Amino acid sequence: MRATVIHAPHDIRVEEVPDAAIQRPEDAVVRVLRACICGSDLWAYRGEAQRQPGQRIGHEFLGVVEETGPAVSGLRAGDLVVAPFMWSDGTCEYCKEGLYTSCDHGGFWGSVGHDGGQGEAVRVPHADGTLVKLPAEAVSDDHLLTGLLALSDVMGTGHHAALGAGVRPGSTVAVVGDGAVGLCGVLAAKRLGAERIIALGRHTVRTDIARLFGATDVVAERGEAAEAAVRELTGGRGAHCVIEAVGTEQSMRTAVNITRDGGAVGYVGVPHGSGTGLDLGVMFDRNITLRGGVAPVRAYIPELLEDVLSGVIDPAPVFDRAVSLDEVPDGYRAMDDRSALKVLIKP
Repeated sequence: MRATVIHAPHDIRVEEVPDAAIQRPEDAVVRVLRACICGSDLWAYRGEAQRQPGQRIGHEFLGVVEETGPAVSGLRAGDLVVAPFMWSDGTCEYCKEGLYTSCDHGGFWGSVGHDGGQGEAVRVPHADGTLVKLPAEAVSDDHLLTGLLALSDVMGTGHHAALGAGVRPGSTVAVVGDGAVGLCGVLAAKRLGAERIIALGRHTVRTDIARLFGATDVVAERGEAAEAAVRELTGGRGAHCVIEAVGTEQSMRTAVNITRDGGAVGYVGVPHGSGTGLDLGVMFDRNITLRGGVAPVRAYIPELLEDVLSGVIDPAPVFDRAVSLDEVPDGYRAMDDRSALKVLIKP
């Protein structure tokens, strides 16, 4: 089969690799119908996260079950399924607590020795605990299928950030980051009943999506200017709930500084850079809570799936470019130079 591999920074290739195949009784093989490129994939692409030459890449996909191992009981060939960005057994203590990303037997797509999502097919370990079935009729609705793909990562991650920030009906929310996760954080905050949502971002095409998703205000400034703008919008006090969806020292510092005393920061931006931007003294003095981390997307898919299917939320607009599998290297370049927000892959 063909799949995307990374050989070195800025060296993404689509190559022939061994076919995805059942290796353990709990496995399934999924033929990929839709995949995408994540902003976090860019850290490997830019050389800021280490990968072995020839390692697979990509962790967001949905598709059709082609084959199941003898221990798989909840799925069968022909099922349309979506995969969260990590696999999990669904039975360990962490999974029972809803923290699927800490599963004792879990792992990340594209890790050494495992298939990545950006290919023609994927071997799925612990298929019963990992995959979520989708309505079969969705396969003929391209827009719906695109929205459902967002459940594999960005929509669930935005929701995780909103929960970490304590978003509740009537609250004021600020969102730091105008990438796909930040935009889904806006959508999640609106879904949870936020009254006012301030989106921080400089790119009009992205802030237009933020407004579509429910943002009531947009702040284009950065750094101290952004902090001043948010405080002006909030009577000098800041936002009750702040979503941090970037992961840099500056973005975290901005998030803390625009949080109202007694408020919370929900952080889901993958940390990178030389520092965290956190001052525990400031957070202590102002009673600011910090909560977040790797989103246990598998826990959120069932409730978010219901709202996508009913039309309550539609995350599909975060995908602004579609490519074939052969064009995946072009998709990486487009996201790297910010000419694309999030690239959809149609193998």
